[in-house]
Amino acid sequence: MSPTAQRDAPLIRLIDTHAGGDVSRIVIGGITPLPGSTVRQQMEYLRDDADGLRQLLLFEPHGIPEMSVDLIVPATDPAAAAGYIIMEVMGYPIYSGSNTICTATAVLETGIVPKQEGLQHFTLEAPAGLVKIEARVENGVVESITCEGLPSYIDTYRERIHVPSIGDVTYSIAYSGGFYALVDAAELGFSLTRDEERALADCAHRIVEAIQAERGFSHYTLGDVGPLPFLHFMGPVERVADDFYRSRSTTYVHPGVICRSTTGTGTSARLALMHHEGRITPGDKLETVSLRETGFIGEFTATHQQGAHRVVENTITGKSYVLAHSDIVVNCDDPMVQCNGLHHILAGNEKAA
Repeated sequence: MSPTAQRDAPLIRLIDTHAGGDVSRIVIGGITPLPGSTVRQQMEYLRDDADGLRQLLLFEPHGIPEMSVDLIVPATDPAAAAGYIIMEVMGYPIYSGSNTICTATAVLETGIVPKQEGLQHFTLEAPAGLVKIEARVENGVVESITCEGLPSYIDTYRERIHVPSIGDVTYSIAYSGGFYALVDAAELGFSLTRDEERALADCAHRIVEAIQAERGFSHYTLGDVGPLPFLHFMGPVERVADDFYRSRSTTYVHPGVICRSTTGTGTSARLALMHHEGRITPGDKLETVSLRETGFIGEFTATHQQGAHRVVENTITGKSYVLAHSDIVVNCDDPMVQCNGLHHILAGNEKAA
């Protein structure tokens, strides 16, 4: 690329953040408005016709698969301050707790939602729908974000499956924004320490493949949402106070990828399981603690009946940290950069389409 072409190359504006160790790249500029009358429809357009943005920012040379990307878009619902589309290595989840915490922090840091000292409330629009946010700001710093978790429920309780090279495994299945296999870490020989990370990823991959080969899962309103993607290893639950529990946890999301955080949706899945087992009541909280000693706090707020399922309403609380403000230069002459599925959504690059 010539110096002139380099200067004229499209730029994508980012804020890199993390919550619990999971890095979320928040895209705040450089992308044209997307077609679709809802954020869900805009997500489907990205997925089907413009997946190049996800690939550019999650793979070499600009990223790694352990990261995630959140594209901020105008809200389509007047109740929301902004919309956001979540992109991860496995695709386009309709909701994510850690990504929501990071996006909520980014809209405050960029002034899309002006910061106010103390507690403030606003709403974001995810592909899953409207998400209520409570932010706590102290001395201009966003100290915590509490967001609604998706209604969560247990689909399958303590089934057994034979997994080659592992043996018989007992698992439960929860839905909390995606379907999760929940397994007891100790039963599989794990203490949930950081040195086990690779072995945890290998073990989880084998279990998920075995479950996928045997059966699928259907959401009570969404229907078929694809094969089981996630597995959550559960450590022992410690009762810290009358209404507060703590448990080591870790979440597998893709071959070779263990989340740095415990994940918000993984925490919601744990609340659904604890409720199913009669171990918590509304108002109780669970802190999940990661391999890196970071944590999210899930609160069980209420339940309601949805067909055959007793659904758990919940919130997730965590803190996001800003890592960097940057511009990505989209240099399609770079052999490491794939621009397929990207040209037509880059702002100011209409001629390249």
